[in-house]
Amino acid sequence: MAGAIAALALVLAVVAPGYFSAENLRDLFLANLPVLLVAIGMTLVIVAGEIDISVGSVFAICAVAAGVLAKAGMPVWLASAAACLLGALCGSINGALVAYAGIPSIVVTLATMVALRDGLRWTTEGAWVQDLPRAFQWLGLTQAEYPLVAASLTAVLTIAFAWGLRHVAAGRAVYATGSNPEAARLAGLDTAVVKCAVFAIVGTLTGLAAVLNAVRFNQIPSNAGIGLEMKVIASVVVGGASVAGGRGGVPGSVLGVVLLAAIGPALTFLGISAHWERAIQGAIILVAITAEGMRLSVGGRALAHVKTAQA
Repeated sequence: MAGAIAALALVLAVVAPGYFSAENLRDLFLANLPVLLVAIGMTLVIVAGEIDISVGSVFAICAVAAGVLAKAGMPVWLASAAACLLGALCGSINGALVAYAGIPSIVVTLATMVALRDGLRWTTEGAWVQDLPRAFQWLGLTQAEYPLVAASLTAVLTIAFAWGLRHVAAGRAVYATGSNPEAARLAGLDTAVVKCAVFAIVGTLTGLAAVLNAVRFNQIPSNAGIGLEMKVIASVVVGGASVAGGRGGVPGSVLGVVLLAAIGPALTFLGISAHWERAIQGAIILVAITAEGMRLSVGGRALAHVKTAQA
């Protein structure tokens, strides 16, 4: 990932140095901030051996809820906290159904994705939240101050989760649950609690991402977050997380977000049709998944040889 990003940056520095202007980098960061925040939580979910494709719908609900509460006169910090709690609730419901009801996460989150999206459409009748209070815009900060605050908050969360996943017992429990749930259970870990926790975390981060994205505009669309789940999952997988669970990390996911987010604007600056963006992203994702499949296949054969030799 780092090598690919460095190569792309080198080409852009030579051919299109305007790509690295402060304005363009700021716009790129703000546009992909939601993907980055949700990708941090999704990393935990995938490392734990599960997946959540409902984050786009949760994102829309949290954004609309924050806007409605702010219009009702609730302070911006309280409306933001309520949106995060709503995201945590949605994530906890997914986690409980997966961990305690034993329903596959792909089935649970597919169902909640559709139910939440259609429920929001029915509730709002497709109307956008408009006439947002001035205090809600940019979190009450100036347009120049907001990117610095958002970047600082994102950096703190990224570092905290990256360090915690590797060095805190709760983080190691996530790896153990994704690597071998039965072995983790026999070792004394409550894998159901771990799975509930990672779904709650991704829901909370989705709510935060929804708020940080909503405050940039003077209206909130009821169809926000469409396609967010695919961008997030693709970034995490490209960043090295194993879809089988037990492997991955926040730094890799961040690099995945950076690489996939940079492709579209880079094509524009290089004078290449933007229609190639999806094709290039798809090729990168395919290479990552193929490499992961080959790694698992080689690892499986090696393990079989070891067992045969021991027998």
